[in-house]
Amino acid sequence: MHNEDIDNERRRHENERLRHEELPENHDDILVQFLHRAIRVAVKILAVLMVMVIFWSVVDVIYVIYSKLITPPLVMLALEDVLVVFGAIMIVLIGVEIFINIRLYLGSNIIPVQLVLATALMAVARKVIVLDLSYVSSEHMVGIALITLALGISYWLVAKKTS
Repeated sequence: MHNEDIDNERRRHENERLRHEELPENHDDILVQFLHRAIRVAVKILAVLMVMVIFWSVVDVIYVIYSKLITPPLVMLALEDVLVVFGAIMIVLIGVEIFINIRLYLGSNIIPVQLVLATALMAVARKVIVLDLSYVSSEHMVGIALITLALGISYWLVAKKTS
């Protein structure tokens, strides 16, 4: 075997070792099998609801942009208006990320940790983008900074481990 083949084989074995099924379809206990199926149905319902929320949020973004553009001065957006629009768009993107998490979970029975961390980073980024610094305490800013740092390091570590 070439070195590349050996590395690929080692990675495959490592991935199999790390594989952890949250809701395995086959289980020895019939009750546990039934409960796993019930939870999978609940997750599918959540996926449908998430899609509905995403479409509702897109309509909300359109409404926010429209309402900001028809308010005098017409077709002009103040900085606060732009931040409101950015916040609304980021909410839609976070919803899409959550839907992708649900879809991946349904497809593999594995929680996609890297994607969950990326979603959390996006949520924190949204908070930072729309943050009105005139209403935020220094403790609040330190907290957001620490959360961002912790999520960033966690994402980096998980990405490094999987590559």
